[in-house]
Amino acid sequence: MSRILDQRILLLVISFLRSLQTTKVLSEWKKCGDQECETAMSRVQATTDYLGPDCRYLNFKTGEEIMVYSKLSRKNENLWTGSKGKDFGYFPKDAVKVEEVFITEEVEVLTKETDFLCLHGDKYTFE
Repeated sequence: MSRILDQRILLLVISFLRSLQTTKVLSEWKKCGDQECETAMSRVQATTDYLGPDCRYLNFKTGEEIMVYSKLSRKNENLWTGSKGKDFGYFPKDAVKVEEVFITEEVEVLTKETDFLCLHGDKYTFE
């Protein structure tokens, strides 16, 4: 019985360490169209196929349209955040071209830990 409990504790520790890795803060700051980052900033089109390294990233194929809601700034300016249908996540700005700009004046705000959690459907996934 003690051995099973030890194994469960070990699995719990491993799971916790993995969740810390997947919730790694990619940047302390981001630029948005408003203070809440709810307004679409632009519409872009994928210029290449992209498959992200984990569930925080948006996967897409060449030619797909993406709505951009924020852009990481300062530490990691090469990642933008956007949606394609129901999918939402980070992607490299170099993998897209801007088709239409909705917001010309960007607001810089602090990121939150929840900005870097995996989102599947309507729920957050903690690994």
